[in-house]
Amino acid sequence: MDTHLIAAGLPALGWAVHGGMLLRRLATARRDPLTGLHTRAGWTTRAEHLLNRHRDALVVLVDLDDFKAVNDTHGHAAGDAVLAATARRLTDWCGRHGIAARLGGDEFAAIVTDPTRTPGPGVLRTALARPVPHAGGLLPVSASVGCCHRTDLPVPTLTDALSAADIDMYAAKGHGRRNTHH
Repeated sequence: MDTHLIAAGLPALGWAVHGGMLLRRLATARRDPLTGLHTRAGWTTRAEHLLNRHRDALVVLVDLDDFKAVNDTHGHAAGDAVLAATARRLTDWCGRHGIAARLGGDEFAAIVTDPTRTPGPGVLRTALARPVPHAGGLLPVSASVGCCHRTDLPVPTLTDALSAADIDMYAAKGHGRRNTHH
């Protein structure tokens, strides 16, 4: 076999393998590897579509309270356990009538197309506040939840719904509008 032909084909093979790896990375970037939830990019398009199609849609924002303290006190594996538990609890709460996402860090979102078929936000708050089992102990968890019904918006855009849910969430925390980057 001609070694020149093999040598000439190696760069093409390398690029083909690299291209395939990039495509797989792009596909998985729509899912958060830790929680399995949609990422912001993967969720936004679907959420906008659902908000436009469902008159009674509910947009929910969740922010874990004092999450940094969990990481600092118990370590990053404990923080990962809290994030994974939060994702499961939010997904369970949405059921078949919504989709959840991890927007980044300790911030989550969901859209529910038919809130009458989903337990109310109070049930979600209770579920999110349950301690998380980790390393033979229980980690304390607290989350703030903000909601916005599509019908409360003059123009039903996802950006406006998330802003309204954010205001609701921080009002519930007792902090008013946040003024620090998160």
